[in-house]
Amino acid sequence: MPVTKQTKTAKRQSFTVRGDELLNKVKEVVKEGNVRKIIIKDKEGRVLIELPLTVGVVGVVLAPVLAAVGAIAALVTECTITIERK
Repeated sequence: MPVTKQTKTAKRQSFTVRGDELLNKVKEVVKEGNVRKIIIKDKEGRVLIELPLTVGVVGVVLAPVLAAVGAIAALVTECTITIERK
């Protein structure tokens, strides 16, 4: 179940997903747009990767980021994705 937190300048949403769902969820979030940052944490709460995204990030520029997320997905069984929006 998503958890939503509201801050003064940004809105944060958190999702807990299994490792095999991680890459698809990140792709889905990026397609939605309006995302400033994606933070992926393991089930103990340690940050595995923090991805700052800008409006112009698309296609070829995004490919290495998705490759890194895919590698993380292969290593973790469960993780939390925190999405920061404007």
